[in-house]
Amino acid sequence: MRQIVLDTETTGLEPAQGHNIIEIGCVEMFNRRLTGKTYHQYVKPDRDVDEEAVQVHGITNDFLDDKPRFAEVVDEFIEFIRGAELIIHNAAFDVGFIDTELERNNHPERVANICLITDSLLLARKKHPGQKNNLDALCKRYGIENGHRELHGALLDSEILADVYLALTGGQTNLSLAGGDDNDEGGSRIRRLESALELPVLTPDMDELSDHDAFLQRLNKSGDCVWLKQSEQD
Repeated sequence: MRQIVLDTETTGLEPAQGHNIIEIGCVEMFNRRLTGKTYHQYVKPDRDVDEEAVQVHGITNDFLDDKPRFAEVVDEFIEFIRGAELIIHNAAFDVGFIDTELERNNHPERVANICLITDSLLLARKKHPGQKNNLDALCKRYGIENGHRELHGALLDSEILADVYLALTGGQTNLSLAGGDDNDEGGSRIRRLESALELPVLTPDMDELSDHDAFLQRLNKSGDCVWLKQSEQD
């Protein structure tokens, strides 16, 4: 399965108020493994970036002045994501902006027509109800390093979200027997299984089978061994 972890940065919060996308970042995964392929593009908007937005992502009007407009990059972007499952944190925000840009530029398709959309924020809220589920909180909960994330950035946030999504959907919980730190949400950590899809299958040799059978026989002397009974029935 091909998955694309996607994030955008924008001039403001509402596309209906004329705000534009100014950065797109995508990270590709195949069968839940990072492929190393990315799509990253800064985009020159049709308006100034709100000062409040600059405080979040640090992208200024001067920096964007020589960047291509959305119409110049839309075809390459759409072909990169086409047919993939999109993993987006708060998908309604990013998809809303992308669809608005597509409409403004007379592109006939919309994101839902070419991709399956999965909202990792909704997954996190379902798994951790009543807790903070923004990207920073999830990184802390799952033990994912994000100290280099001083400002938001579409590609950087996509890379971090890829780790968060894999932990969220395929990790394991390590329950601490000691009392957890109050800030560690119960002392639980969920870590990604790096090789979850390629676990080795080890076949026992004759000596190991013999030792295993002898162990079961010893267990059976002290009472009924369920495993032995099941094996006899099989």
